[in-house]
Amino acid sequence: MRYLPLTPDDRAEMLGVIGAPDVDALFADVPAAARLPGPVDLPHHAGELEVERELSALAAMNRTAGSGPFFCGAGAYRHHVPATVDHIIQRSEFLTSYTPYQPEIAQGTLQVLFEFQTQVAALTGLDVANASMYDGSTACAEAVMMAQRVTRREKAILSGGLHPHYAATTQTIAHAEGMQIVRQKAAIDAEAAVIDAIDEHTACVVVQTPNVFGVVTDVAKIAEAAHAKGALLIVVTTEAVSFGLLKSPGEMGADIAVAEGQSIGNALNFGGPYVGLFAVREKLVRSMPGRLCGETVDADGRRGYVLTLSTREQHIRREKATSNICTNSGLCALAFSIHMSLLGGVGLRRLAEVNHARARELKATVEAAGLEVLTPRFFNEIAVRTKGPAAALVEALLARGVVAGVPFSRLDPAAGLDDVLLLAATETTTSQDIAALAAALKAA
Repeated sequence: MRYLPLTPDDRAEMLGVIGAPDVDALFADVPAAARLPGPVDLPHHAGELEVERELSALAAMNRTAGSGPFFCGAGAYRHHVPATVDHIIQRSEFLTSYTPYQPEIAQGTLQVLFEFQTQVAALTGLDVANASMYDGSTACAEAVMMAQRVTRREKAILSGGLHPHYAATTQTIAHAEGMQIVRQKAAIDAEAAVIDAIDEHTACVVVQTPNVFGVVTDVAKIAEAAHAKGALLIVVTTEAVSFGLLKSPGEMGADIAVAEGQSIGNALNFGGPYVGLFAVREKLVRSMPGRLCGETVDADGRRGYVLTLSTREQHIRREKATSNICTNSGLCALAFSIHMSLLGGVGLRRLAEVNHARARELKATVEAAGLEVLTPRFFNEIAVRTKGPAAALVEALLARGVVAGVPFSRLDPAAGLDDVLLLAATETTTSQDIAALAAALKAA
């Protein structure tokens, strides 16, 4: 009764009102060949207790990131999330709130988004940030389409260091807008190739730092080359903790910065939901997708918050919208802001320093094991060349209880880099974890 509240008498009454003899009559217009001959091939319904047992058994087949040595990164990172974050986001006024269609009534929600924007602008070194995007990959695609609107050009160059999933997402979305996407071949260090590809038809250049191989790049030279040709520079960051130690995209000349904010306040969660960060220079603000919260005063001079810019499809006509992705990951943005508030600037820098120190220890360990580290400059992730297929090595180490990173072939099977393994270390990685990796490598 909890899930099927209608009784047979209720159904009979409804059929009588519409003049149908039975439920099958409602499907009379569907050709017999298009109907299933029997029930769908799914388990029959069961009671709540039975369903809970079945789902628990399935969930037990998963291995959580915290159950042993874990070195996966590649765009999603395991970080410690303070218990305070989960406690605050579960307050009813946050957990049940979503898009406020009369936004000024929801002052608490707007204040949270205003604080979030302020934090993202400070981290990226740019003037204005919006009230969050769906995730990092779709934020990258939105940035490319924004560049098309600003420059009125159709060509976008995607660096070979851009995460393959971000590149694929951008290709999928931008193709519908008629853009020409030039996706460069995967490369450990792609700076020179990007600069050489820029011409007068280029709307934007998309580069990532640290890139998918973990390489940290000062993109100032790329920014200079792009601006000389009238193009915009879009800088992508998949590891938000790196903002605590590295030069910001704005300092390096970026016009648009997009990032995945999962690393701050949001656990891995088996793949989501995550939260996209998006910031721009002030001159571009009217072309920015999404929503923008502003601070003002009411008729009595008291501080208040408003939606200054609302260009999402939910707010205006579809053809006028700058974004047709209507999910803004508001709860994840709240978790991000709470964690950032707990850390502060000093805490974020210290957290970033610990991440880098763990990665240095990891690098020394894999080199001692005889593997070649391909990443010349890194934050908390490195690329390693393995002696054979990286995927086979990962499986061998998994049998010894160590989750040893992500084979690059899993991200981009066509790249021809089957012997490249991506390894990440964060503040959750211990010296004992790294020692276990060393022992497993030796045994394998």
